[in-house]
Amino acid sequence: MSIKNNARLRRAKSTRAHIRVLGVPRLSVLRTGQHLYAQLFSADGSKVIVAANTLQADVKEGLKSGKNSEAAARVGKVIAERAVAAGIQKIAFDRSGYRYHGRIKALADAAREAGLQF
Repeated sequence: MSIKNNARLRRAKSTRAHIRVLGVPRLSVLRTGQHLYAQLFSADGSKVIVAANTLQADVKEGLKSGKNSEAAARVGKVIAERAVAAGIQKIAFDRSGYRYHGRIKALADAAREAGLQF
């Protein structure tokens, strides 16, 4: 593992410890070179409530690529719609140690616009 990835995982670990104390569902994001994944975990972290990613047919429909901000915004909108349908509105955003800009920011903003509060 690279030094850069170790630092990201260390930041993610401390964020998750703080979120665990809050006791609210956690929206976790994984960013790869080609795709973006988002999962909403229960407050104790034992169960995935809803998930969305750029590989799903309803998300990638009409997108040029799964690795741009437009795709991230689509994932944020879809996961927020699924969470609201499951009865969840208040969550904690776990950016997994990534900087809050670009694709991560686009996903978070789209999720907020679609009805999630964090």
